[in-house]
Amino acid sequence: MRWNQIKYAGWGNVLTADTQVARPERHSALEELITDCDHILPIGSQRSYGDAAIATEGKGLKTERMDRLLDFDPDTGTLEVEAGIKLGEILRLFAPRGWKPAVVPGTGMTTVGGAIANDVHGKNHHIDGSFGQHVESLVLLTADGNARRISRKKEAGLFKATIGGVGQTGLITSAILKLHPCPSTTMSVSENRIANLSDFVDAFEASTAPYQVGWIDTLAKGGDLGRGILEEAEFSAQPAATIMNQKTKSIPMTPPGFAVSGPIVKIFNALYLRRVPVDGRTVDRPINEFFFPLDKISDWNRLYGKKGFYQFQCVLPMERAKDGLSDLLEIVSDGGIASPLAVLKKMGEGRAGYLSFPMEGYTLAIDLPNRAQTPAILSDLAEVTERHQGRIYLAKDGAISSDAIARMYPEIGKFREQVNKVDPGHKFISAMAKRLNLRGQS
Repeated sequence: MRWNQIKYAGWGNVLTADTQVARPERHSALEELITDCDHILPIGSQRSYGDAAIATEGKGLKTERMDRLLDFDPDTGTLEVEAGIKLGEILRLFAPRGWKPAVVPGTGMTTVGGAIANDVHGKNHHIDGSFGQHVESLVLLTADGNARRISRKKEAGLFKATIGGVGQTGLITSAILKLHPCPSTTMSVSENRIANLSDFVDAFEASTAPYQVGWIDTLAKGGDLGRGILEEAEFSAQPAATIMNQKTKSIPMTPPGFAVSGPIVKIFNALYLRRVPVDGRTVDRPINEFFFPLDKISDWNRLYGKKGFYQFQCVLPMERAKDGLSDLLEIVSDGGIASPLAVLKKMGEGRAGYLSFPMEGYTLAIDLPNRAQTPAILSDLAEVTERHQGRIYLAKDGAISSDAIARMYPEIGKFREQVNKVDPGHKFISAMAKRLNLRGQS
């Protein structure tokens, strides 16, 4: 197997690695790759924002070429796939056949292995829970080179440590997924302006839509704090849209930092809010465009300039949501950093692993350009999150302290027991695992 020295980054383009990476295509190569390396880290499509997929110790193992369909039952929607296949590709292939992944995040570029390792969630979490809850079993290649099929019934502890375990238990090579029915490839999307944060939470609580997501103008203050747009969606009765490989545009050059400066973001946010009429509107969209709106620009992360950006995402319990979200938005609006992307979603109870992010409540995700004041803002946001009994999403994090993570994730002890048992030599190790002391060894 050929190793190539490459420099790569998390999606935020702040945290980087310069290491040797292999791109196997066949399972036959995996056992030798795993056993011959002292340290190695599975890497999917590099859509984790921080350092979850950064291999600063040892080598990297890219999985995207291992993307085959292995088996499908059209009667039950049970699909077996290799872990390198992307969720957008599964949607493209199976939505016209009446099936879709039960849960998808905001990008179709996420691999199945990455979706499991981060236990991703989507716009339907309040109903259908997290991705890992729809994984029937998976094959895990562990540090000793052995392949083990695990599930909720077979090696349940290791299964729960793997789902949401950010790649620390081994390499996921394949998985059996339970797809959901997809009655249409078109979504009917209702968009409404929301005046402020209190109205936003009330609108979410009143909504019965299976898919919900909100965009927030982070520059709004005072009585407008938390204003934005609420999207509610369901499958459309209109003629089916054609699901194809989505045509994408690319950013020809990394723009200067002022492209996301306060004045420009203020103009963008005002125009984005006004694109929705005062009385709202309902539009039909192809299913892939609704679920993966940012995939239209393949490298949109470059818009934040050469210094990159952090994404902060937390979830707050229901009873603390309004006060906590208000505190978070005030920090951002007063912090002197303009964020064009802030997303609010309602979450249910569903989570599948010891380190799974979701809890019942509200989750807020905010992009923060990498500026001198950004670390202090991230620290303040983390403090507010913990004070309101919430937690921070590992797939997005690149800055929180190890002590805070241990307090936010009460089952981290069970995770540590399993990961140190299956990988006592710390063969599978990431920059995030070391920074956050996920294994509890430092």
